[in-house]
Amino acid sequence: MNNVASILLLAFLALTFLQSGYEKIFYWKDNVSWLKEHFSKTPLKNHVPLALLHLLILELISGILCVVGAIQLLTNNGREFGFYGAIFSCICLLMMLFGQRLAKDYDGARTIVIYFIPAVIAVYWLN
Repeated sequence: MNNVASILLLAFLALTFLQSGYEKIFYWKDNVSWLKEHFSKTPLKNHVPLALLHLLILELISGILCVVGAIQLLTNNGREFGFYGAIFSCICLLMMLFGQRLAKDYDGARTIVIYFIPAVIAVYWLN
């Protein structure tokens, strides 16, 4: 039964980060433009494209690891890929939380916590 819940959490994380990565890739200029304004009064103001690229790479790694982890759980009860997918997901969310707090966007930071809770649960169950 725990495998079913773990697979659902991995699917949730995979959808979250693969869709986010897709949006960053195909709407890069829009994202950079919006984020430059969002971080205009922070130390990140001159580093937005690089920070966004780092986040994009980690999101894609997270999403791919979660997909592979769900398949691994289904096929042989392996947990390694899902565990690392959940860890990378938490790292992405912590990076986003840091940015939102830095920009003093407390509502945005609060929203990230909603995603962080299932990611931590996935780390716990897959450990």
